[in-house]
Amino acid sequence: MNNQIYKTIGEVAQEINNSNKHNKKLNTHTLRFWEKHFKQIKPKILSGNRRYYSKKDIVYLKLIYTLLKNKGFTINGAKKALNDPSLKLDDSLFSSVNKKNLKKTLKIKLVKIKSIVEKIKTNK
Repeated sequence: MNNQIYKTIGEVAQEINNSNKHNKKLNTHTLRFWEKHFKQIKPKILSGNRRYYSKKDIVYLKLIYTLLKNKGFTINGAKKALNDPSLKLDDSLFSSVNKKNLKKTLKIKLVKIKSIVEKIKTNK
């Protein structure tokens, strides 16, 4: 497995700065919790139940972190925002979450746009 393509749960928690405010320990359990609630997060789970996250997973985790921790969304509100293409997520939210991977962000938006176009076509 190429380590630059996949990251461990600890590396991802560190990257999104998800740590306990009191003891600075990384909150990996939060990422596992989010996996259960957000269908977009699909890490590879290998021997010993070790999780490896793709770049796409990391983009979504950063977005979820921003929605929940910085924007004040509830779990259900964040789910709705991620699952409903008719809801418009602020462009600055996407760009602040993923400036380094703008191409990935644009691909995600393209998928949402294609979904909307398909819905429009089927409703005619």
